[in-house]
Amino acid sequence: MLDVKLENKKIILTGGSRGIGLSILDKLYNLNSQILIIGSNKENLEKTKKKYPNILFEVFDLSNYDKINLLFKNCISKLGGLDILVNNAGITRDNLAIRMDTAEWTSVINVNLTSAFILCQESIKVMLKNKSGSIINISSIVAHTGNSGQANYAASKAAIIAMSKSFAKEYAKKNIRINCISPGFIDTDMTNVLKEEQKKYLLNNIPMGKMGMGEDIANGVVFLASDISSYITGETLHINGGMYMS
Repeated sequence: MLDVKLENKKIILTGGSRGIGLSILDKLYNLNSQILIIGSNKENLEKTKKKYPNILFEVFDLSNYDKINLLFKNCISKLGGLDILVNNAGITRDNLAIRMDTAEWTSVINVNLTSAFILCQESIKVMLKNKSGSIINISSIVAHTGNSGQANYAASKAAIIAMSKSFAKEYAKKNIRINCISPGFIDTDMTNVLKEEQKKYLLNNIPMGKMGMGEDIANGVVFLASDISSYITGETLHINGGMYMS
């Protein structure tokens, strides 16, 4: 049996109070990691804190990317260091391409991509001093397949993969690993609002015939965060029930 050791590892997790992020938090918390989550909804963060009393959190809107440097300093001060970064936070502003306005485009790019880039930058500076570290960026199946009405979202998630590969090449010799996870359709609040005919269509296109669970993504995060994957960098782990096979 593989021995996963993340006890006392200092972790920053964005978007950790709901959906996939909450599943990631739960898994890491039960492995006795020291976790700080970043989210924009104070009420959700406080509810999460009650369930996971040992976590730390910062209320922050990642669209304010010009203030992320200060946010990061606060996070490191609270945590006392950093071993692992999980960039999970993301937003959607769906619209058909010819109807998509500049605000819908830039808001998604700023939150999903620019904020992740800056957090990677800042994290690597700390990890260079540590001479080790792992970064996991959450992408999406639509980064590989595209999706109608999601030109902005798909572009941001595809760019995360290219960005991660570039970081991985630059810092592999410094013992810093940067990888991605591309989830397929996961059973969350976001997919729960789909109509039954939409769900049926999706399931018909998933070879395993079912949606994934948040825990499936969390397991991938644990694998890429731990030393079990110590010889893996610049890769994308696809967790989608066979819906997309690279």
